[in-house]
Amino acid sequence: MRIQPEVADALAAGRAVVALESTIITHGLPRPENLRIAREIEQAVRSTGAVPATIAILAGEPHIGLDDGSLHHLATAGTAVKVGVRDIAMLAAAGGDGATTVASTAHLASAAGITVFATGGLGGVHRGARESWDESADLTTLSRTPVLVVCSGIKSILDIGATLERLETLGVGVIGYRTDRFPAFYLADSGHRIDWQVQTPAQAAAVLRARTRLGTDRYGLVLANPIAADDELDRALHDRVLADGLAAAEAAGVRGKDVTPFLLDHFHRGTRGASVTANIALVLGNARLAGEVAVAYAAG
Repeated sequence: MRIQPEVADALAAGRAVVALESTIITHGLPRPENLRIAREIEQAVRSTGAVPATIAILAGEPHIGLDDGSLHHLATAGTAVKVGVRDIAMLAAAGGDGATTVASTAHLASAAGITVFATGGLGGVHRGARESWDESADLTTLSRTPVLVVCSGIKSILDIGATLERLETLGVGVIGYRTDRFPAFYLADSGHRIDWQVQTPAQAAAVLRARTRLGTDRYGLVLANPIAADDELDRALHDRVLADGLAAAEAAGVRGKDVTPFLLDHFHRGTRGASVTANIALVLGNARLAGEVAVAYAAG
């Protein structure tokens, strides 16, 4: 791995570092705004006193932290493929560019010694998984990767109840940030309850320290941070666009990893861009919260 000097210095000094995934840059946001927003996400982390480490694979080499030239290349070149944990070795051998998913970002962040990771939404169990067995690798990766993922729950296009059951089975803790309701990405409340909550970044950091003390630190943790009320989608619009999108995906025979980008594009068009605005707002909020947690954790 190539660790950016700023990130390496912060890790060596025990200062706060926040990992950031890169699929949002290449696959989740429209061009050319994706580069500007990627810089804003990093700045949101910096505003808390933490160092951002955007993770990607460039020319076959995992990068932990990107300089501005590398970030520009990733956002504009159009050469990066979406890469999960199972794909890292193949892409490295081929010398290609890759944008890391939640799972591969968590894997590489942990390998570099980074504990806190911010993203938009976690992957999960897909609707109809009883027949397709379609489940994001994010879940099993977190079951063996000691990182805290700050996210706004999972996207409502997935089976949220089944995802929460899988996280419980896999030993991955779920904590609500100032909420006892699990968020659904564009919406603050999915209708599912969360058993544990924290009210401050310092309390989240205390959970990280307690898991190390008690030997449960081989498992990941999810800190569910709901989208702000002023930023969430109108629920009636959300429900209508979701129903239309699911029907369109079924009619088009879209399956597996292609479902999420298909539905996100459908949401973008069906909400006339409001879903992208909500996505940006929640990612920036998660980046700030992750930075605050990382700073509190580094303070010991």
